[in-house]
Amino acid sequence: MQPPLHQACLPLAPLLGLWRGTGNGHYPTIDSFEYVEEVNFAHVGKPFVTYTQKTKSASDGQPLHSEQGFLRVVDGTTMEMVIAQPTGIVETHVGSYVSNGESFIVKFDSVEVATTPSAKSVEQVSRLVRIDQNELTYDVSMAAVGEKFQHHLEAKLQRVQAD
Repeated sequence: MQPPLHQACLPLAPLLGLWRGTGNGHYPTIDSFEYVEEVNFAHVGKPFVTYTQKTKSASDGQPLHSEQGFLRVVDGTTMEMVIAQPTGIVETHVGSYVSNGESFIVKFDSVEVATTPSAKSVEQVSRLVRIDQNELTYDVSMAAVGEKFQHHLEAKLQRVQAD
């Protein structure tokens, strides 16, 4: 039996659930690509929400990317997010959200990106997430591997299971 959502996480309720959809990516150092994606926002009754994400190639189904993290509301409309990737990249973000009951928008900007010695260099990341009823869309921009800050990913996902 799932515990109730922690009071501190009530603003994050629109994110909760399992989402699936498609996206595409581009960056000057790689070929453009399309992917299928699954994202899950869940809770365990504590003052944070868990985040898991995985993508596969749209053309051949091969795994592409995965990341996991945590979100929490700090105060008012301020949120923090920590994301770890198996490639040795850890992002810490601060963001703010707006919600009007039908739509939810959160904008995260990295305050620090740490990398292991073998990871690709990433200097800055920004994530914009929009939810309108049961559709989640997002854009990710970054500065990495010597390139200037620019758009990298966009996707559209549908809620397939509420949490």
